[in-house]
Amino acid sequence: MSAVAPLHEAGNVEAPAAPTFAEAVKVWAKIGLLSFGGPAGQIALMHRELVEERRWIGEQRFLHALNYCMLLPGPEAQQLAIYIGWLLHRTVGGLVAGILFVVPGALVMLILSSLYVLYGDMPLVEALFLGVKAAVLAIVIEAVIRIGRRALKNRAMVLIAVAAFIAIYALNVPFPLIILLAGLTGWLGDRIFPGLFSGSANGKGDVVDIKGAVDLMFERGELTHVKPTRWHAPRTIAIWLPIWLGPVLVIWWFTGASVWTEIGRFFSLMAVVTFGGAYAVLAYVAQAAVQSFGWLAPGEMVDGLGLAETTPGPLILVLQFVGFIAAFRHSGSLNPLLAGSLGALLTLWVTFTPCFFWIFLGAPYIEALRGNRALSAALGAITAAVVGVIMNLALWFALHVVFREVHAMSLGMNVPVLSSIDWRAALLSLAAMIAILKLKIGMLPTLAGSALAGVLLLAVAG
Repeated sequence: MSAVAPLHEAGNVEAPAAPTFAEAVKVWAKIGLLSFGGPAGQIALMHRELVEERRWIGEQRFLHALNYCMLLPGPEAQQLAIYIGWLLHRTVGGLVAGILFVVPGALVMLILSSLYVLYGDMPLVEALFLGVKAAVLAIVIEAVIRIGRRALKNRAMVLIAVAAFIAIYALNVPFPLIILLAGLTGWLGDRIFPGLFSGSANGKGDVVDIKGAVDLMFERGELTHVKPTRWHAPRTIAIWLPIWLGPVLVIWWFTGASVWTEIGRFFSLMAVVTFGGAYAVLAYVAQAAVQSFGWLAPGEMVDGLGLAETTPGPLILVLQFVGFIAAFRHSGSLNPLLAGSLGALLTLWVTFTPCFFWIFLGAPYIEALRGNRALSAALGAITAAVVGVIMNLALWFALHVVFREVHAMSLGMNVPVLSSIDWRAALLSLAAMIAILKLKIGMLPTLAGSALAGVLLLAVAG
């Protein structure tokens, strides 16, 4: 790879060189192996590797792609990798970037899921997961604060977040409807009060137009694939819809109303409505997996997120855990571990294949909309609504981690039984929040420390 001085070094005027495909594969593999810390950390890693260090893509084009990915259902960080891979090396570049972003974490998650079902009921393992749950609660609360600081820039955005929280917690409004109404509010609000709903891509008004290799290639007319053609949408739909839904239909044809059909159908639906990433949709998935299908117990959903937090890749890999457990416990004549592995694979397929579909279908049109203020305004309102939804998730986690019994009210609100408080979980959660929010200790050290503290509490209190 041609050496390019980092952007922060003074006097750096060298034009960035476009990477070869082999160079890009190495960098995407590195990102996939190091993509810990959830979407915020993953996006920051890609920005450092692709914008600052290598200058493969410019600042404004990176943020424009990110804006589009945040509007899509599914993991925005993986979709951003697909988008940039597509910009650099067309469809094959997007495929490689997206696959390498997921595969390392998926392999780790499969191993952890197998260990969980084999040894999860041992007292030592239960103590470990007690600490992990406490740390996960602190991580989700920190996510609310982090995203809220970026998204809730004024009273209008705060009101949208509060309205979204009330709608999903107290009124049981469907999540996709909340996202749709938020986007419509941003679009209309931009026309009436543009100062409240639109602004720069990073919310600070100080975007620096740093050009990267992609921008120079575009100026030279070398990026012909970024321009949509008349047949682009029909061709993409004809190719990717069968790739996505074909296996689900084949499974339904041969197995009928089986757990495999339920997994394929349910997670295909989730791939369409999972706006806001894993945090935002997890409460809905947990409700369906626990109450509707009976695949998991409430605490196991939090265990799954704890496992996903410890692996590289998108946090929505927690859905792979759900698919594994569902198939493991409804394996029929198959070996349970084999059935669980197949359930995990099916869940991965229907969860992540649509990500490629959304990018390959929409990216050329989004490239033509660079600088569109209405799109930015809709994104800002949706991000504010996602804050409210994540607040609901934080409350859901807190109730199921700190209390042993939680009752559902008529409209779906969860109310704890105060006498069922678990003082060990409450103490560990408080310690984890102090570690993350006050002491600024990283996610992985906090998870490890909380797990160890759970074991120590078991040894001391029994």
